[in-house]
Amino acid sequence: MNRLAGALSPYLRQHAANPVDWWQWGPDALAEAARRDVPILCSIGYSTCHWCHVMAHESFEDATVAASMNDRFVPVKVDREERPDLDAVYMQATMAITGQGGWPMTVFAFPDGTPFFAGTYFPKSHFLRLLDAVHTAWTDQREELRHQGAAIVQASARTGPAFADITASCPLDGPCPPAPPIRTEMLDRAAAALLASADRAHGGFGSAPKFPSVPSLRFLCDYYVRTGDEKALDHVRLTAEQMARGGIYDQLAGGFARYSVDEAWAVPHFEKMLYDNAELLWLYSRLYGEGTLFARVADETAWFLLEHFSTSEGGFAAAFDADTDGVEGLTYVWTYQDLTEVLGVDDAAWAAEAFGVDPDRPNFEHGANVLLLPRDPSDDARLAAVRRRLLAARRERPQPGRDDKVVAAWNGLAIAALAEYASRTGHRDSLVAAEAAAETLARVHIGEDGRLARASLGGVAAEAPGVLEDYAAVALGFLRLGGEWTDRAAGLLGQIREHFTDGLGGFFDTAADAEALVTRPADVHDGPTASGWALAAAALLEASQVTGDETYKDDAWRAIARSEPAMDANPRFTSGLHAAAEALVRAQR
Repeated sequence: MNRLAGALSPYLRQHAANPVDWWQWGPDALAEAARRDVPILCSIGYSTCHWCHVMAHESFEDATVAASMNDRFVPVKVDREERPDLDAVYMQATMAITGQGGWPMTVFAFPDGTPFFAGTYFPKSHFLRLLDAVHTAWTDQREELRHQGAAIVQASARTGPAFADITASCPLDGPCPPAPPIRTEMLDRAAAALLASADRAHGGFGSAPKFPSVPSLRFLCDYYVRTGDEKALDHVRLTAEQMARGGIYDQLAGGFARYSVDEAWAVPHFEKMLYDNAELLWLYSRLYGEGTLFARVADETAWFLLEHFSTSEGGFAAAFDADTDGVEGLTYVWTYQDLTEVLGVDDAAWAAEAFGVDPDRPNFEHGANVLLLPRDPSDDARLAAVRRRLLAARRERPQPGRDDKVVAAWNGLAIAALAEYASRTGHRDSLVAAEAAAETLARVHIGEDGRLARASLGGVAAEAPGVLEDYAAVALGFLRLGGEWTDRAAGLLGQIREHFTDGLGGFFDTAADAEALVTRPADVHDGPTASGWALAAAALLEASQVTGDETYKDDAWRAIARSEPAMDANPRFTSGLHAAAEALVRAQR
């Protein structure tokens, strides 16, 4: 019996008609695995994930694969966006086993949740062989699997970041020194390391696939404010311009895709996530006065959030799918013939030049093109008219699905970004939308006990509790709104202090009373957004500045100082904490 039809998660509902006897994660699924004496087969993904769809069509909709899964395992489906704690624990295990991660994630575990094998996407034929192999090992080599699982858990624990003992400098039972010693040379090294990895031709960092990496860009902005280092700001400007001219930015409707598959930002992975667009709205708002291109992209991204991500309850939806009718990018790409049919011969030729469409050298599959904007055309009015006509035609095409789930952390980021944009532009609609989203979080996600739900759908909160990034990001959003929202932010920060502290100045990602997993994650490393640890430090510091309560600043300093070894070791992926450290240094001056 498939048990996903009543799930709150749109991702789980996508699998409700599978012949797989899916369970939702929880004590009932673990008990069933123990009762049957079979492993758990945990499949983790999210609703807008292209390769999750591929594996679903190839394997989970196939009767032969489903029969093998049902007979030999307890299959469990998890929405990683609803359960980031599970995702983090099993991603650590997957990385320990394979050296790489991704989604869909496929984890085989004992009934107590201990993983003993994991991977990502498996083609159907490979997956069937894997199911046979795991079943054989479970039957004939159970003890070896048990030792392997214990080793994986130990290896996952060892891969965690190093932490400093800061209690001598700033005791937990008293105030920190008047000027806690954040080492500016550490920040200098971090900026130098980021700029050393910078792509000086196309912006961003590293090579393909290329992600916006907004936490790193935010740190360079803050580093420039303190030091005046033009190289830092120049790279932020270069990156922002190249993204705005690339296919990662929707040249017709606005809004950003999750990443580009190439180093030049030309061909995106087409899913659009709320967190990316919130963070990039903040970036382009920060650059609003630096040029008309940045101002236009900020305006269009704010409009895109309000027009396309807003839910009827007042919050913001999670994401738009990469695929339309099972085809990646179907909604968005154009052939030269498509342009001609919509615009006519003359305007199509002009649009092809403006949008970098070469009929002889298409930049996407099957002779199609992702629209770019290599340079600003001389005729702004003609460009605007062409964009309107192409967008109107595109709206007649099949559209990608939207995951209407409201995720607390991502809505907190959107509230903060819209408030920042409104403060720089005076656009009242954005502030009204931010306040409406805050009201939704307060009404739907925050319980009478002050605890925060991770997600909701249709005004109904999910059972999954909020994690550190939820409390911290929502607190930041509330602080940016100010006024009555400051007290609500203080309540959320109180919850962090009570339930998420590690007792040594840092944080766990899950609450002390949350479901006990095989490990309790505590990670300072950024993903597409700053880590929950970094967001908490930033929120505590901002609360100190807003309220004048020095204890918030002390907690922020402890969090930063405790994580300094990890910050030094991996500046590229701890930029969220480096940005918080920059803010703390400025606050001491």
